[in-house]
Amino acid sequence: MLKIAWTENYVLSLPPNHRFPMSKYEVLPQQLLHEGTIREENLFRPLPIEEKWISRTHKEEYWYKLRTLSLTPKEIRRTGFPLTEELVNREVTIMNGTLLCTHSAFEFGISMNIAGGTHHAFTNRGEGFCLLNDIAIAANYLLEQKQAERILVIDLDVHQGNGTAEIFKDEPRVFTFSMHGANNYPLIKEKSDLDIALADFTDDAFYLKTLDANLKNIFDTFQPDFIFFQSGVDILSTDKLGRLSVSREGCKQRDRLVLTLAYKNKIPLVASMGGGYSPDFRDIIEAHANTYRLAQEIYF
Repeated sequence: MLKIAWTENYVLSLPPNHRFPMSKYEVLPQQLLHEGTIREENLFRPLPIEEKWISRTHKEEYWYKLRTLSLTPKEIRRTGFPLTEELVNREVTIMNGTLLCTHSAFEFGISMNIAGGTHHAFTNRGEGFCLLNDIAIAANYLLEQKQAERILVIDLDVHQGNGTAEIFKDEPRVFTFSMHGANNYPLIKEKSDLDIALADFTDDAFYLKTLDANLKNIFDTFQPDFIFFQSGVDILSTDKLGRLSVSREGCKQRDRLVLTLAYKNKIPLVASMGGGYSPDFRDIIEAHANTYRLAQEIYF
């Protein structure tokens, strides 16, 4: 069974300029339920994560300032969100969603989080709408519990996974692969184990060919035994922040490529949702929904 972590949203408490991108977390599960892709039993609502797992990844000083709402104004601005207790609680719950998804991935081959992909959170700071790094926390959990030895992070958001790269820069058991827009945020990139920087207006054909070749090479050389997939849909040509020219069908084929490789190689995979900022809300929902539709098609 496809198990999906879903954290309740807080759209109404945000300023108006933040509500649009956040509302997808409420609309997407309703769409998937309405069309019959999932049923209520596919969804689970995680509780907040234990603090010890946050401290395994993030600096204690940063976590203290975050949970006590004592970040400086500059640090708050860098995150992109107004800092509230509600926001921190939601973030902490999202972290546990991805961690718990690892259990379901071992059982069923795949599990997904309708949130997460918070790849701009560093060990000691948050930025780019990311306070804590769910992929890094869950990966460190697996390493500590000796449930995985070679973890691959496939980050296909249009923005480089700079926080994840920084967290695992000295960890050979985690291979960070980021394929992103060369001229997009962040201005200063970190060094992943493999970075593919794409030119503006990269189209479906070049994108998919590049991804396929590099993923196959990583699978052959690194031989992962667990995968985290950051499946942001801000690569779409319609995305107001993306700068690439990937179609909705191209984005779907991207997801098919990743999920099929994991499935055929019998490698457990957890997908986190990542970004998506197309002006037409339907483009965001349809592109994200395709990831879940493909998971059901390929695995179940």
